[in-house]
Amino acid sequence: MENKNLQFPDFDFAQGELLLLNKPYKWTSFDVVGKIRNSLKPLKLKVGHAGTLDPLATGLLIICTGKLTKQIDTFQAEEKEYTGTMILGASTPSFDMETEVDATFAIQHLTEEEIYAATEPFKGDIEQYPPAHSAVKVNGERLYVKARLGEEVELRKRHVTVNAFEITRIDLPEIDFRIVCSKGTYIRSLVSDFGKQLNNGAYLSKLTRTRSGNFLLKNAFEVADLVQYLRNKREENKQETESN
Repeated sequence: MENKNLQFPDFDFAQGELLLLNKPYKWTSFDVVGKIRNSLKPLKLKVGHAGTLDPLATGLLIICTGKLTKQIDTFQAEEKEYTGTMILGASTPSFDMETEVDATFAIQHLTEEEIYAATEPFKGDIEQYPPAHSAVKVNGERLYVKARLGEEVELRKRHVTVNAFEITRIDLPEIDFRIVCSKGTYIRSLVSDFGKQLNNGAYLSKLTRTRSGNFLLKNAFEVADLVQYLRNKREENKQETESN
């Protein structure tokens, strides 16, 4: 149901709107784009997102409509901030909860000091491999398609920048963190490499994008609220047209 206390602006989708949305858990970024596009019918507008979020991640997704889709690359290039939780002492092929645990490790010997110190090598300009289960394309095909078929893929390192990597809570096997990074950084890969830095294993269990550039999650709409509002407006416009 739409939250009646929400105040939506007077949108001009054809001219171009930038929408801040909170991507729901297990939705793809394209699911959100499709939902918004369908809600704008019968208008035939370009709708796109400025930066993919994995299905198991939640948080800020920037959606552009109309003429503003030409600026997607600009929005996508901006710095990102994430908060999340990792599980230490185990690993998965996808580096998150999409796949089952394939190895476990002892963690009783690890100290908080060692855990905090393990973040240091990942600050600044670093290289990382994307996860095999990712949307990166190799020879025109997305890696996750090949991975799910059990095909071997050659991963190429990418250069990214991590401006902040903070441990905010340790309650083993759970570790909460905050990361500020450049476009193209795979938090799943960072978590997996963090585990290896401790001669251990780690995988991502929760991730939320809290900021992209100057845009904040706290200012985002829930997808269901916006969709209901757009449907109500479409119905109102239809009734007005029919009565004239």
